[in-house]
Amino acid sequence: MKVVLQKVSQAKVTSENTQNEIKQGFLLLVGVGQESTYADADVHQVGGEILSISQFTIYASVKKGNRPGFTNAKSPDEALKIYEYFNEQLASYNINVKTGEFGAHMDVSLINDGPITIIFESKDGNIQ
Repeated sequence: MKVVLQKVSQAKVTSENTQNEIKQGFLLLVGVGQESTYADADVHQVGGEILSISQFTIYASVKKGNRPGFTNAKSPDEALKIYEYFNEQLASYNINVKTGEFGAHMDVSLINDGPITIIFESKDGNIQ
């Protein structure tokens, strides 16, 4: 599982069926890979409001050809379950968690605070 965390002073996501926004907090771009498990989605420490957006393209491979390959991403049905579990874990810490629409085309806007961007990768429940 990969998460791109961006500290924001505000962020917003809009799709055909969803519109959510946060003020001060973190925008999370969440990718669920072929080898991702529920252990990778366990959350240990977070502070602030969260806007969590599923983004399988984090697992793009650009090693060959003209187009990126996405075979490293988990299937949508399995990825959705882990993504929802991840968001439930965040919410269990009394964090205000808002999400985008899984699998939909979304417009995402943000004001990066810092800027601060951190990439987390977890395998077998351990941050890499």
